[in-house]
Amino acid sequence: MTGRVLGADACRAGWVGIVLDGDAVTAHFGATIAALVAAAEQAGPIEVVGIDIPIGLADHGPRAADLQAYAKAGIRRSSVFITPVRRAVEAADYAAAAAVQRDLGLKGISQQAFHLRAKILDVDGWLRDGQTRRVVEVHPELSFAAMAGAPLAFRKSCWAGAEQRRALLAAEGALPAGDLGTAGAAAGVDDVLDAAAAAWTARRVLTGRAGSLPPEPEFFADGIPCAIWT
Repeated sequence: MTGRVLGADACRAGWVGIVLDGDAVTAHFGATIAALVAAAEQAGPIEVVGIDIPIGLADHGPRAADLQAYAKAGIRRSSVFITPVRRAVEAADYAAAAAVQRDLGLKGISQQAFHLRAKILDVDGWLRDGQTRRVVEVHPELSFAAMAGAPLAFRKSCWAGAEQRRALLAAEGALPAGDLGTAGAAAGVDDVLDAAAAAWTARRVLTGRAGSLPPEPEFFADGIPCAIWT
């Protein structure tokens, strides 16, 4: 395999990224997704970026990607949330976002989903600003399930879950090591492991081994292909 890939996951301070480049696994940090990609590309261009954030925002209803991911995640389905429509994501506050959802006859927006609003809009703006890399949405729990052959038994926030995920990444040559510098200080353990899982999927996209939910991406008014890749 040739080519460098990046997996990105949101963390409290910004974004943590894991780059896979042959046998090398390196960690990077950026306050924005653009800053993360710039940091990762200091050592060479990135061909595929896998991001654990909704990409492609629906206009009037739920995304097929979310519904299919929820069904496939099995016992880890609580990690999948239904992305609000674009007008709700762009709303000024939680009450306004919830009103948009209600007006469309949709389920209310969760606090977790609304709290991701800034990160969703960060990626959305970056994508619509003319960048040319291949960028795909990933869901780490689906990536880990693909590595293991089934949804994982333990949640990522417990010791057993972290150890299970570390073992899977190590077997795939995608486990970062050491203190990881700024990335290791800024991000939680689960954030780093999720970024590594996203990088694993990005590598599968690069080599043509990945699949997506749905199999053919949806398109909304924003024109951005919407699918979750594993």
